[in-house]
Amino acid sequence: MTTSINPPYAIADELERPQYDTDSYNADAHDTDGVIDYPDEDGEGMPEGDIQRDYIHYSTKALRMYYRHRPDVYVSGNLFIYYEEGNPRASLAPDTFVVIGIPNHDRNTYKVWLEGGKLPDFALEITSHSTVQKDNRNKVALYQQLGVQEYIQYDPTAQYLQPVPLIGYQLVNGVYKPMLPRTLADGTLCLASHVLNLELHLLSYGLRFYDPEQQRYLLTQEETEYALEQAEQARLQAEQARLQAEQARLQAEQIAQRLAERLRELGVDPDTVV
Repeated sequence: MTTSINPPYAIADELERPQYDTDSYNADAHDTDGVIDYPDEDGEGMPEGDIQRDYIHYSTKALRMYYRHRPDVYVSGNLFIYYEEGNPRASLAPDTFVVIGIPNHDRNTYKVWLEGGKLPDFALEITSHSTVQKDNRNKVALYQQLGVQEYIQYDPTAQYLQPVPLIGYQLVNGVYKPMLPRTLADGTLCLASHVLNLELHLLSYGLRFYDPEQQRYLLTQEETEYALEQAEQARLQAEQARLQAEQARLQAEQIAQRLAERLRELGVDPDTVV
């Protein structure tokens, strides 16, 4: 089952002029003695609510965990991406993004011209009251213009993206087309990311990445460690229960053996006692 979603605006109308992500533009970027400064922070932090921050953390950490064995996949979030050399104003900072085909190592900023011209293949924005207009208009146009293959928006409050709080765009012949979600048998809304070979599931408690090949949801490192701790605790409890049952069995056998010996002392064959 698919759900039809119309683009929130005519994308082409926004491409008549150069697009800049003014939310992530760092006003402190400047030219000092002929050397252009590309700052790695704006000094203001990321003004997100707790809910939005939690999903930014999950999406970035879970995808990092998923790609931890891929040296050619870089995952980050809220990191300045400068896409025009010599123009610090030309910058953006997706909440979470994935670049396929570049070395996976830590960066302070991401300068496209130093990465072989490679821009993100996948971008996710967690929409809030303060970002909904930018996410719906400027960033859709900008990401299309830059050639970001897939752009996903998620509104964890379900207040700003209607009628569905999870929408996506896929680049087709240089133009964004809406990604049509499908509804699973259990009612879960699902968007398939062909770039990541993953699915985004909108569960009762929020957004989760799903690996259809392994048939499991992606966890962050903290969630993985917690799950392992819980599994180990369950294993230890099961082992303790097994040992207690074994001890009880041995005690019962010892009691039965002493009783049989006592019966023999009395001249009674224990095998004849019912």
